[in-house]
Amino acid sequence: MSNFDGCQLPCVPKFSTGAARLSAQSGIGRIKQLLAVPWNRHVKKWLKRAYYTSIRRNGNAPQQAAVKDFAPAIPFEQGDLIRVRSSEEILSTLDPFKELKGCAFLPDMYQYCGTQQRILKSMRYFMDERDYKLKKARGVILLENVICNGTPAFGECDRCCYLFWREEWLEKIAG
Repeated sequence: MSNFDGCQLPCVPKFSTGAARLSAQSGIGRIKQLLAVPWNRHVKKWLKRAYYTSIRRNGNAPQQAAVKDFAPAIPFEQGDLIRVRSSEEILSTLDPFKELKGCAFLPDMYQYCGTQQRILKSMRYFMDERDYKLKKARGVILLENVICNGTPAFGECDRCCYLFWREEWLEKIAG
């Protein structure tokens, strides 16, 4: 019995039938796709390290909203009705890398700003596909029927992964 019994993720290489052909892309689109993996894995990591090191040394952090002001007083429960905060409120919590506590706010998420949604569940653990390890999560919420449909660099995807939402980006609707 392996550590992955009950999870389909390790089987993906076995049942996939090769790389999908993407629809015709512009030259810039192909370049973005080629650079996406090394950018996210190496360059972005180096840039973040340099950025946060300079903040610690110089003490001149950019103006961000006090995230603690956005933290929920009452924890979210499955089935709670919430409102996704406005894009301005969310953007005020993000660092220069468009992240809050490591959770990225993706371009596809803007369409949900200001809408009412229902909590699917509060995440405690997730499988990190990059290294096949189970990781802990705190303050990350999944919303019902709010899924990723692909990325600009790689195009449409049929996997239907839930988007990760920080608690600070949501507010509970009373009643």
